[in-house]
Amino acid sequence: MPVPYFYEPLVTSNQSSYTLSEETSKHCVQVLRMKEGDRIDLTNGLGQIFEATITLANKKNSIVHIASKKVINPSTQKMVLGISLLKNVTRLEWLFEKATEMGVHTIVPLICERTIHERFKADRMQNIVQSAMIQSQQVWLPILAEPMSFSSFLKTHQAHQQLIAHCEPADKINIKSIAAEDDCILLIGPEGDFSPKEIDEAIAVNYKAIHLGPTRLRTETAGLFALSVLKKF
Repeated sequence: MPVPYFYEPLVTSNQSSYTLSEETSKHCVQVLRMKEGDRIDLTNGLGQIFEATITLANKKNSIVHIASKKVINPSTQKMVLGISLLKNVTRLEWLFEKATEMGVHTIVPLICERTIHERFKADRMQNIVQSAMIQSQQVWLPILAEPMSFSSFLKTHQAHQQLIAHCEPADKINIKSIAAEDDCILLIGPEGDFSPKEIDEAIAVNYKAIHLGPTRLRTETAGLFALSVLKKF
């Protein structure tokens, strides 16, 4: 049986004993039926992984002894995904989950001219990202930003390689011909696409227009497809 793996943001490298959060304690004791002497692994989402042994099994505040610690360097590629919010929250949650599994560095939900969306539940989205990090056995938690306007994003985020996918007739580069760089921003618009004004704003600050193939993709499909092409492994 694989060693259970948990996210504990407060665990640090100078600790030899650590009290698990109530959520992790409950999962260990009530769900997995773990007891004193059982092994678990912890990460703080900051590149560290801790091998630990349960010394007190309690459903509210289990205590573990940290036996060893390891630091894992982050990916050399800093992939930032700026993607429009969606009216269908379930599809957006799915995208955040899969982008995390693929090792995206930062996700920025965008509010574009044609964006139609419901209220953004930051706590729920953060939990989805955390769960996806654990499920995919990673130790670096992606940054999930608060939603911001498209124009604000262009003013506050820059990278050496800046790409915007859109469906307007224009000279665009096939994404499969692009050599992905380590410092990269990828912009994906709403299902109504970026407006011509937004596209012009991006091109004016050195974004390259790209296309994702002959078919028109849903926002979440476009985001995942583009990441799969550009992400280095």
